[in-house]
Amino acid sequence: MNHSHDAHDLAHDLGLQHDLQVMARRLFERRRILGLMASGGAAALLSACGGGGDSSDSTGTGTGTGTGTGTGTDTGTGTGTGTGAGTTTGTCMVDPTETEGPYPADGSNGSRGSLVNVLSQSGVVRSDLRSSFGGMSGMAAGLPLTLKITLVNVSTNCSPLEGYAIYLWHCTREGEYSLYSTDLLNQNFLRGVQATDSNGECTFVTIFPGCYDGRWPHMHFEVFRSLNTAGSYTNKLLTSQMAMPKDVASAVYAGVSGYSASVSNLSRVSVTSDNVFGDNTSEQIAWQTPTFTGDTTNGHTATISIGIAV
Repeated sequence: MNHSHDAHDLAHDLGLQHDLQVMARRLFERRRILGLMASGGAAALLSACGGGGDSSDSTGTGTGTGTGTGTGTDTGTGTGTGTGAGTTTGTCMVDPTETEGPYPADGSNGSRGSLVNVLSQSGVVRSDLRSSFGGMSGMAAGLPLTLKITLVNVSTNCSPLEGYAIYLWHCTREGEYSLYSTDLLNQNFLRGVQATDSNGECTFVTIFPGCYDGRWPHMHFEVFRSLNTAGSYTNKLLTSQMAMPKDVASAVYAGVSGYSASVSNLSRVSVTSDNVFGDNTSEQIAWQTPTFTGDTTNGHTATISIGIAV
């Protein structure tokens, strides 16, 4: 990874990639409305609008089915592969399975010869991920981001799933991972678990992730049936990733202190050339991309739905 801090200026031209993502989201919305009208008219439409998340969570919808397969390698000091497959029903989509990458800290691998599993540590269940916990001290610097997740069951008309656990982790603004990067071996920030409420929702307070060489800016997550089963990767129901929107990433990297190295890294990759998201359909990528509001002064709020079939 390249962690230099050169100053860069970046024009805010969103480009074709952003337009394609917007078009995909609009296509999802159109299909959602048509599907609801066909399957239950106004009552179904009202139900979907007031279902498991708030009205700003509109990352993608669809009718029928769609699949995509592929493998990806998460670059860094290790590797991990994943296969993406998605199915759409009515108003939501099953998230593609993606690689957990080399830095999961979920008990599946180690760092410097020792097994790493933050899921078994006291204090990992928390909303604010910016500080280290469990005897470690330190704070991750970066632009604040509040991420609101809604977990839905694709098998039951996208109904919210209560009591499930979501483990979220991602890199620092410099593109490094706690517990693995040499200078972060004694830090475990930017990792945490939350349980979904009766609306299928949970919220994390974190920072906008940096972009390291070879990868599109992203966040990792795993879904578990409950907090009780979230102590080990062996119990996970889904491993996947979220893609950060290009327009937001470009603005953050160009305008916020500490992100300067991400400017050049982002310029060398696109979401469609990325070795994880690149083999997904445009609809899948749109579904995996949170919807952002906010700015580079006060931070952002992002919303996204995660779909599983249970």
